[in-house]
Amino acid sequence: MNLETFLHHLHFDTEKCAPPDWQVDWEDAPLPYKLYRGLPEISLSGDVPLTLKRREAHAELALEELGHFLWYVYGITQYAQTPFIEDTGEKADVSYAQLLRRFVPSGGALYPNELYVYLKLEDVPTGIYHYDVAHHRLLLLREGNHDFYLSRSLGNNCDLSDCFCTVFVSTVFWKNFYKYNNFSYRLQGLDAGVLIGQTLEVANQMGFSSRVCYQFLDRSINHLLGLSEQDESVYAVIPLSIHPSIYGVYKDNCEEVVSDTELIQEVPLLKHESYNRSKRVIDYPMLRKMNEVSLLETTNSFVKISNDNHVKPALGMEAMILPFTERLFFDLASVCRERRSPNFDFMIGKVSQTKVSTLLKETFSLSYQNDLNGTHENAEAHVSLYGSFYNVEGIPNGAYAYDQSAHALRRITQGDFREFLQSGLTMPTVNLFQVPLVLHVVGDRDHLKKKLGYRGYRIQQMETGILVQRLLLMSCALGMGGHPLLGFDANQCDELYGIHSKEKTSLIQIPVGPYLPRAWIKGNLIS
Repeated sequence: MNLETFLHHLHFDTEKCAPPDWQVDWEDAPLPYKLYRGLPEISLSGDVPLTLKRREAHAELALEELGHFLWYVYGITQYAQTPFIEDTGEKADVSYAQLLRRFVPSGGALYPNELYVYLKLEDVPTGIYHYDVAHHRLLLLREGNHDFYLSRSLGNNCDLSDCFCTVFVSTVFWKNFYKYNNFSYRLQGLDAGVLIGQTLEVANQMGFSSRVCYQFLDRSINHLLGLSEQDESVYAVIPLSIHPSIYGVYKDNCEEVVSDTELIQEVPLLKHESYNRSKRVIDYPMLRKMNEVSLLETTNSFVKISNDNHVKPALGMEAMILPFTERLFFDLASVCRERRSPNFDFMIGKVSQTKVSTLLKETFSLSYQNDLNGTHENAEAHVSLYGSFYNVEGIPNGAYAYDQSAHALRRITQGDFREFLQSGLTMPTVNLFQVPLVLHVVGDRDHLKKKLGYRGYRIQQMETGILVQRLLLMSCALGMGGHPLLGFDANQCDELYGIHSKEKTSLIQIPVGPYLPRAWIKGNLIS
């Protein structure tokens, strides 16, 4: 299968992403987290605060605070047990699935990503660590100061001298390939994106400045962390600082061209033993091929792209200006604990125009510094939001595009499209007749490939994930729930919005609305 066909299947023919006879071997499933053996460990405090407070500016960071940061970003927060009942005729057989939840959503709760950190704190040795979520601790992979190595791996586009921590978001390919086969490639980028989004939210709440680096020398970064790119690869690098901003460019060295082969020679190879539980790992040649063609080998391959690439609703569309709303202030820690995907618990109810206005405004108030254009970039820079609205106060039922610059909804067509959208679900796990807002993140149909090559696909998925996480948090803060879905007919939605001719497509579907509380027993993993 060629790469263009592969990407087409991921979005428009998802049933072709796995062989017809594909069977999931549940008994041989990998762990949802990576375990290393025999490494020096640093325990993190389990006394996690129930509220995240903004720290004093320029105050030195302690290890305890870092532990709180990592736990709110990606720690194991909840244990859930779900029964499955199979009626065999004579009697019903009941089996149970155990899930370890985190604050970020993940396809199938499989969490294919891992977190690594490069730390420069007074109370721990400077070096590269793996965040062991199973034990809420740090494991030392490589000791030493690697500022110079990392800076060149990032193309000298980021000054790390003032950064106390650099976060690496990696993807372990097998962790969700075992269930979703090739479709896991799409999920891995989105999962990385929501994790980046949560990292940005928690960092901002705690008073850290951050910068997301999508472009780096992959092999040199993987080599520094001791990762085999056949099994796992870094998708994003996020430096953090206690200072107000992270400088974007080293003026003296920004023209230097660096190659991964040069850098790899500067540090020795790491060989650490890890464990994932699966006894039989099936090959995933398309994931390896996509990863290989996405690698950057020299800093000469890094690019800057303009921020005028987002979907601009046509000016001829009828505009409905949304009401002005005050800034939404909320307790991030509380929202993280309350957020969940409602599934069949959505209930239809009138949603106020003010609530919709606040939701859209706050979702797109997110801006973050990154290496694509070198500035603080709004979440709408490369993706936009469209939606089908039903039973919203003051807004006629219909399909709309959100115009962030005017804070307005531009009507595409009028009508009730709940049945139309419900018929497009490949796995009807949500009753859209009970949902007032069905939103779609929209982006380029070529997945930024013209500007960023095949790396553009995973960057687009990550930026989509960042926006999705922001949308989910804002929905929860407003008393609603959101449920990300990939099992929908993208062509059908593109037809509804009239965006196919504009070379745009619907990347993910998020039903949003009020929901009923679920009767369940759950346990939070917090002291």
